[in-house]
Amino acid sequence: MRVVFAGTPPFAARALEAILAAGHAVPLVLTQPDRPAGRGLRTSASAVAMFAAERGIPVEKPASLKDPASHESLLRAHPDVMVVAAYGLILPGTVLRIPSLGCLNIHASLLPRWRGAAPIQRAILEGDDETGVSIMRMAEGLDTGPVLLESRVPIGPKETTGTLTERLAGLGAEAIVDALARVGKIEAHPQDDSRATYAHKILKAEARLDWSKSGVEIDRAIRAFNPAPGAETRAGGLALKVWSAQPTQGQGKPGEVIQCDAGRLIVACGSGAVELLEVQKPGGRRLAVRDFLSGVRLHRGSVLDIP
Repeated sequence: MRVVFAGTPPFAARALEAILAAGHAVPLVLTQPDRPAGRGLRTSASAVAMFAAERGIPVEKPASLKDPASHESLLRAHPDVMVVAAYGLILPGTVLRIPSLGCLNIHASLLPRWRGAAPIQRAILEGDDETGVSIMRMAEGLDTGPVLLESRVPIGPKETTGTLTERLAGLGAEAIVDALARVGKIEAHPQDDSRATYAHKILKAEARLDWSKSGVEIDRAIRAFNPAPGAETRAGGLALKVWSAQPTQGQGKPGEVIQCDAGRLIVACGSGAVELLEVQKPGGRRLAVRDFLSGVRLHRGSVLDIP
């Protein structure tokens, strides 16, 4: 089939690669405009844009799809179907109606749970036992269309957004190839709107660790915000990123260091405690806590707080 593809991050690039490997023609790729990225904030093309360019596929980077002029390239592509994966732009009804077989979305949750922008992070933050990928026929609402198929995976106790995204990218790539092979033959199941939850975009302020929460919740936050934006706290006058921790036993006032010896750093929470395992100073590299403690003045009774 002729498949127009719309996506932006590496998660989406995996799906595009699988669609091409399955033998479908991709006459056009849509992705987000180039944006500053990395420590030097150099303007960079998206992962999808770079992959498409390597394969010689025409790429367009509209800032919006609301203007009818932005639809001209889509119309010229004569798509049988459009596949959307973590694109980042809303598709108006006029765009949804262009492909003769409709638009399919690869969504990284088990719909209707976690509709919206940050389903992977929200699933970890809330302590969900499982998640997965849904292939949905797109409608004009926010992730409201009927589901064609889904693939489920458990969320491990050490799972980070980075590791879970990688697993779901592979599932999504397999699922969309399956859906395209059977498009028009798969029964679509309407979502139960009464069970819907919304995965709102992650705000940087959310990554500031609130030590009044339980140790289990703190651990989830650290894992959910890894690799971005990184959980934050302040220790010994330094703003820190916390990349790895584990819940443990302990009591003290929230944020209080209750052990700081033998290469271990344990911090009390609203209930329970967490042992910090890997941290990063501003402008530095990630360090095991043993190495971090050799250069920072912390002691039992010190209090970590919000940066």
